[in-house]
Amino acid sequence: MTFSFPTPTLFGAGAREELPARLAGLGVARALVVTDAGLPRTTAFALLESALAGVEKTVCADVRPNPGEADVENAFRAYREAGCDGIVAFGGGSALDVGKAARLRVKRPETTLAGFEPGLDWNGLPPLVAIPTTAGTGSEAGRSAVIILGGRKRVLFHPALLANLVILDPEFTRGLPGKLTAATGADALTHCIESFTSPVFHPLCDAVALEGAHLIAGALPRVVANGGDMEARGLMQVAALMGGIAFQKDLGAAHSLAHPLSSLCGLHHGLANALCLPFVMDFNAARKPGVYRRPGIAMGLTNPSDAETISAVRALFQEIGLPPGLRAHGVDESMLDALADQAFADERHATNPVPVTRDDLRSLYLQAL
Repeated sequence: MTFSFPTPTLFGAGAREELPARLAGLGVARALVVTDAGLPRTTAFALLESALAGVEKTVCADVRPNPGEADVENAFRAYREAGCDGIVAFGGGSALDVGKAARLRVKRPETTLAGFEPGLDWNGLPPLVAIPTTAGTGSEAGRSAVIILGGRKRVLFHPALLANLVILDPEFTRGLPGKLTAATGADALTHCIESFTSPVFHPLCDAVALEGAHLIAGALPRVVANGGDMEARGLMQVAALMGGIAFQKDLGAAHSLAHPLSSLCGLHHGLANALCLPFVMDFNAARKPGVYRRPGIAMGLTNPSDAETISAVRALFQEIGLPPGLRAHGVDESMLDALADQAFADERHATNPVPVTRDDLRSLYLQAL
């Protein structure tokens, strides 16, 4: 087995100032900035523009919250038409995933994303600098891009998709609204818990996941209560990166439930995870006692039972303003069969701590309503 944690990462307030020199070092003379549709009007984007003063660039700013093939095609066309030779992906997980996936189209313009095959030669993708403006998905550290293809979320996976450089500058997250801070933080915690409890053997990821959960339990309530707490903002960025590293080990049933809630119902991915995770934890703990003891210890509990860890997760989500209930977000019983079909087709539950059936997943949706 091979273990690898290769992504160079710059961390700290002001780290963005190194971006021009780093782009030059990667051989990028004209960058395509791929970003979320709302970001150009923010202070965070103004900070990026200031850092990129003097750098030739083209901006593609139309990435949607749950991106599909059209988002990637827009970025690919902008890259080609402007004669770019590298990408700066700036934003939440959606912008980072679109930036990563657009490089696949640059490498093989004759191949659609729907026809993506990991076995093809993907060496020599354009350089990518990933700069998250949220602390959740960990996409900046990942080897995959999640794109809606054919009506469902598909994970495009290849080691070549790793960013050449990650910049974690907490100043970029200062203005993130409280609800989005909470939802993205819940996403990061779900990554840490699900990756740790996945039965795949990867002790390095296990250690990273537990420390990520520890950081989130302390920092997430702080930053939701006070968005100007820059120490907590930085800790959440690091924790989200750690979650992204840890889930190269893979995830579990909460993610299989969350993905269709985004593609079919439009829910934010982190919110969908928060609404599903405690019910999946109940399900797993009933069939594999003790599975959540160590995550509970990481979150600050003393020798907890599974029930105590699950209660702590529920309490954390309540504290940050993410109370349970899919129904409050427009999901009802009429949608459950379609959701369960897609959830069972999603590969993430294959590495759940215990096996799940399609009926189990439907039942979990019903409990989460």
